[in-house]
Amino acid sequence: MVVMASSRLLTRADLDALPDDGLRHELIDGQFVMSPAPGNDHQTVAGSLFWMLRNVVRGTELKVLSAPYDVVLGPNVVQPDVVLAARRDYSADDLPVPPILAVEVLSPSTARRDRGRKRELYADAGVTHYWIVDPQAPSVTTYELVDGAYAETAHVSGDDTLTIEQPVSMRLTPTELLQD
Repeated sequence: MVVMASSRLLTRADLDALPDDGLRHELIDGQFVMSPAPGNDHQTVAGSLFWMLRNVVRGTELKVLSAPYDVVLGPNVVQPDVVLAARRDYSADDLPVPPILAVEVLSPSTARRDRGRKRELYADAGVTHYWIVDPQAPSVTTYELVDGAYAETAHVSGDDTLTIEQPVSMRLTPTELLQD
């Protein structure tokens, strides 16, 4: 992960002016944050979650997308690994409002930020549900926004199964997320 510092706070226009270089670009607290392409386990888990959620929300008012896709949280532009929002809230280019659910799949280069600053950004923006998935454990931790802060609602690892009721009803088993 690389953070590009500037003598001024950078904006969405600055982000949009970057060339497409294959890196994941986010704008956090006025600085560009660039991450390398994620590894195999990360992509397998993110893809599994995307397809599971897509099957659950198919035919509903909800839509799920996977990174790279910009989510605008005030002056910050982030790219959760998986994002769930009302269909009507998506624009052609980004999600200009907080999603219902943001999912971050941990990578060595992003884990600290996903558990720290991005979690704070999501809470401050009013993202109701936040999940952190660790492919190495493997584990899933779910959070719900309560009085402006995230409260852990569940943690499951290995072959244990988690039944989720909100924001959608589904079951997750961490080891199954790693299966092709």
